[in-house]
Amino acid sequence: MGGLNDSVITEIVLLAFSCSWEKKLFLILICSLLYLGIILGNLFILFLVIFDSHLHSPMYFLLANLSLIDVCLSSTTVPKIIKDHLHEYKVISFQDCMTQICFIHIMGGVEMVLLIAMAFDRCTAICKPLHYLKIMNPKICISFVITGWVTGVIHAMSQFLFVIKLPFCGPNKMDSFYCDFPKIIKLACTDAAKFEFIVTANSGFMSMGAFFLLILSYSFILITVQKRSSGELSKAFVTLSAHITVVFLFFTPCILLYVWPSPPPSIDKNLFIVDFAITPVMNPAIYTLQNKDIKVAIKRLFKKIPYSRLC
Repeated sequence: MGGLNDSVITEIVLLAFSCSWEKKLFLILICSLLYLGIILGNLFILFLVIFDSHLHSPMYFLLANLSLIDVCLSSTTVPKIIKDHLHEYKVISFQDCMTQICFIHIMGGVEMVLLIAMAFDRCTAICKPLHYLKIMNPKICISFVITGWVTGVIHAMSQFLFVIKLPFCGPNKMDSFYCDFPKIIKLACTDAAKFEFIVTANSGFMSMGAFFLLILSYSFILITVQKRSSGELSKAFVTLSAHITVVFLFFTPCILLYVWPSPPPSIDKNLFIVDFAITPVMNPAIYTLQNKDIKVAIKRLFKKIPYSRLC
């Protein structure tokens, strides 16, 4: 990131925190509770999948990776928001801003691939149950995770290399809680219309493409099950409802943020809270409440706790 030293701007002032002290306390409390839920909920799922041998299957391997990414994605923004609410002057250095952007887009790219992999897993399990273990073998599962990381890095770096070439000589004020490519481009002291298009083409089309691919996948699953039995359709719909809910929670803010050229600051801030705080804390709840295997694994865990104390 040597190019960062050529920028005139050394720090960026975040204006989204300009509110009354009472509102700041409320936001600190909400963000702290959400972040605590994100850490505890996702790490608990990760712990269950690792230490419960009954959950050593492709679906839960992908779920554990999704939980890890949710923790990492939220940790890039939420702790800083809590910290910034405690200070009067909210700034972030230009280098830290660009680093935050890169981490957000890397993790976002990984999560998109993981959600596609989970849809493929369910599609294989329901449409080709006899060949499921052969198709979803350990190598394929690991390949999905590696592909996610490679996609995330390429997705982030391809935008970063364009944006870092822009001259940033002022202004240095951003009406947001966090840094992102569309926001930082607006601070460039040159005509950056083509760079805004590149960001939209990259993040916007990637989000929309992945979203429609997932919807088509789940629609195909439901149509396939409907042809077999109406009873199986309702069972499959209950199983897939968790996945579909996660998809809508994750992709709706992404599509609106990157396809909508300049969303109003109020909407932008609300979408941020959904994407970085509410969705990651909802994922463990959704998968736990809708999943019998996870419920059984939790019961097994609590049965072992009293036994381990006696020993």
